[in-house]
Amino acid sequence: MVRRIAAAALAAALALSAAACGGSAKTSSGSTPTTIKIMVGGLNKQIYLPAMLTQQLGFFKAQGLNVELSDEPSGVSAEDAMLAGQVDAVVGFYDHNIDLQSKGKATQSVVQFSQVPGEVELCRTDVADQIKSPADWKGRKLGVTGLGSSTNFLTQYLAVHNGLKVSDITSVAVQAGPTFIAAFDHQAVDCGMTTEPTISALLGSGKAKVLLDMRTVDGTRSALGGLYPAACLYMQTSFAQSHKAAVQKLANAFVQTLKWINSHSAAEITDKLPPDYYAGIGKDPYVKALDAEKAMFTPDGVMPDGGPQTVLSVLSAFDPTVKGRTVDLAKTYTTEFTKNAA
Repeated sequence: MVRRIAAAALAAALALSAAACGGSAKTSSGSTPTTIKIMVGGLNKQIYLPAMLTQQLGFFKAQGLNVELSDEPSGVSAEDAMLAGQVDAVVGFYDHNIDLQSKGKATQSVVQFSQVPGEVELCRTDVADQIKSPADWKGRKLGVTGLGSSTNFLTQYLAVHNGLKVSDITSVAVQAGPTFIAAFDHQAVDCGMTTEPTISALLGSGKAKVLLDMRTVDGTRSALGGLYPAACLYMQTSFAQSHKAAVQKLANAFVQTLKWINSHSAAEITDKLPPDYYAGIGKDPYVKALDAEKAMFTPDGVMPDGGPQTVLSVLSAFDPTVKGRTVDLAKTYTTEFTKNAA
């Protein structure tokens, strides 16, 4: 198990090194990129499927964009790559923008993909009867994609919200997919937070049971107290302001995809994705899972009302870099590009 996770970490490090050699956006005039590099915090996760779907539908090309998508299983590592200038933008969770502002970094969501996390907290079947809620997590090892990731943020919040201290739990970075499943197989974690298709793979095998489900609006409101805008396209504010024409084209493409998702079935969407996206669980289970959570995607890429405040409330409950600080939520996202696209 340790060897597997170490190998995955080495592969991720090599990928970042390769990205660093490539540099950031290539430009033809110094301000208009001819190639835009976007790193996705788990390219084959259903929560982030608008990234690949936009490419598969040809919407980037129709906007005259050459977009390079790269994969990084941990959202926090994708964030680091963007801040280092290795990529121009990230497809990840909106909450990073609030966390980064509290650390003096100016970034913003420019297209909001979803209004809920699309995450599920799973517990190993052999311990599920002992864990009825996060209040029972004391002394437990909890799987997250990475330390400092959005799944880690949510896990820590759920612990604190249910009467525990952050120090009462141990977060274990196990990414998603095969490494997450291996952590369950080897009892390296008791519970863990992940997305589709990893959820369906573990439930289908009987290795896990659902503790909390944040794939729907009702489930998210119950767990977090309101809408929690999650998957989005975000970038450094300076990049968005200095490359407005290119960012508008990105927004045009992604909003077109979100409208396409809203008007097509889960089966039709799946048919447009690479077969390896559902190879681990099978096409039918993948379609079923997507059909159940497709409503998480926004229809127009616009930030949902009240969502940023919920995210700030969650982070303020446990994150020492956010708690007690003044955060200007209006600077953590913009609707300029999506409203122009609409």
